[in-house]
Amino acid sequence: MFDSQNKPQGLKRIYLATLNSNRALRWLIKNEAAFRQEALLLIVSVAVSFFFNVSLKEQLVLIIAILFIIFTEILNTAIEVVVDRIGLEIHPLSGLAKDLGSAAVLISIAIALCTWAIILI
Repeated sequence: MFDSQNKPQGLKRIYLATLNSNRALRWLIKNEAAFRQEALLLIVSVAVSFFFNVSLKEQLVLIIAILFIIFTEILNTAIEVVVDRIGLEIHPLSGLAKDLGSAAVLISIAIALCTWAIILI
């Protein structure tokens, strides 16, 4: 049972949180094709961003726009996992929750595309 009164503090908390985050990232790489695609997009976009005649700040914004897609994908996956944990039967609210997460990813992709277009054009 979780004891909310004896939670780790300081560097131990940061260390344990890092372990948890690394475990989650490894799970995403192994199990989520969309995450793998977006991670590849990040690697490619970082490399490509060096070939454009943009300031360092603009280059950082381009990279952050792709990181925002990855961030949103992680939240979407978390929603899907929680919905599946509650129950695998088809329910309109479960479908809606998953669709809303997917819509958030779509909007983050639109934001990234607009950001890249505005900076590069």
